[in-house]
This record gives sequence, structure tokens and C-alpha cells, in this order.
Amino acid sequence: MKTPDEKTLNKLSEILRAKKLTIAVAESCTAGLLQNTLSQAEEAMSFFQGGMTVYNVGQKAKQLNINPIIAEKNNAVSKDIAEQMALQVAEKFNAELGYSITGFARTIPEEKVETCFAYIALSQNSKIILSKKITGDANKDLPENQSIYIEKMIGELLSTVKTGR
Repeated sequence: MKTPDEKTLNKLSEILRAKKLTIAVAESCTAGLLQNTLSQAEEAMSFFQGGMTVYNVGQKAKQLNINPIIAEKNNAVSKDIAEQMALQVAEKFNAELGYSITGFARTIPEEKVETCFAYIALSQNSKIILSKKITGDANKDLPENQSIYIEKMIGELLSTVKTGR
């Protein structure tokens, strides 16, 4: 599994520490890989508060107060749910930043999921500052798409905190 390079992670660490920002994450389809990746950054304990893996609708509802009736309609995969996850995880971990992902890292033909995509959201001080759809590759397997998502998430995070959006 490919993860962002050490130089990128250490640049992210440097920026977060310089801006005195801490981060917490809520993951679904990446199943903890973002948490693992952030923990590998230089001086991670200075900015990384922790996170949670909420892989199904029930846990998103229980742990992050996602409305289960709305979540059931789309298997908890939407822009709004990603935004709510980011806001809630930041609050639960007392972090300035909350970062989330919810989506599909593999196709699920029986549920008519033919493409790989996810929604990511980043909150800062209880406001959404980044919210977008990212894509994977339906021809790749689950671990490969999880790695694709992490690369994109770290890139988006670095770009957003660097510019101070």
C-alpha cells in the first residue's frame, strides 16, 4: 500500500504545528489508514488528536450523531454526511480541524455501486472549509483505492492549511 511520502507528511506537520492547529479524523472507507498515515508524520503527537473508524451507518449514527434515517437513504455516503462527520469528530476530540471521508473504495454491484468515489470534508473551528468528491479507480482493488484516497486527502489537507482557507 502506497502512502504519502515522508517529506509531504513532515511539511504538513510543520505547517500544522506552526499554526497551532490540531486535527482529528473520522474515516469510513479508508478504515483507519488516514489515522495511521498521520501518526507517521514528524512530531505527530503535537498536532494529531486521534480519530475513529465508523465503517457503517450504525456507528456513524452512534459515534458522530449522523441522522440514521437520512444516512440509510444513501448508505451514509454523501457530501452532507462527510461534512457532519468532520464537524462532529473535531468536537469530540477538541481539535481545531476535523477531517472526514465516507464513500466506496470498491465497487458493490449488488448495491448498484459501479464506481469508486468518496466525499471528504474538512472543518476548522466549527466551519466547513473544504468539501468535495474524490474518485478512485473501479479497476483497482480495495487497498489500492484506499491508498489513492489517502494520497488525495493528504494533498488536499496540505494545500488547504498552507493557504489558510
